[in-house]
Amino acid sequence: MLLVWLYGVMVVGAVSRSAVQISTEFDKAPLAYSLSAVAGLVYGFITYSLVRGGERARRAALVCCAAELAGVLTVGTWTLADPSAFPDATVWSDYGMGYLFIPVLLPITAMFWLRRSRRAP
Repeated sequence: MLLVWLYGVMVVGAVSRSAVQISTEFDKAPLAYSLSAVAGLVYGFITYSLVRGGERARRAALVCCAAELAGVLTVGTWTLADPSAFPDATVWSDYGMGYLFIPVLLPITAMFWLRRSRRAP
């Protein structure tokens, strides 16, 4: 239940942030704002999969969490290696530092829980 709640909060945060940024200042940092929108969509799909339940949804959530983690690590490293590529932060910038590192910790926790829940009777 906590995972669903945290992912729900991340959906609201990422989608709200990207909607405002895309509608008001998209020309300032289109890559950053688009990546925040993608993050919001990923969070939304994972939230939906966790709520839906079932083996197929669990597998879909596991794949999306792995993709989310890859995105966070890629964008986090990219923002540190080439800060000029991101004139403004994304949800995943600096491994999610602006979101208390939840974007990097959440998929790891979710993947652990999803893999463990599969083995539970």
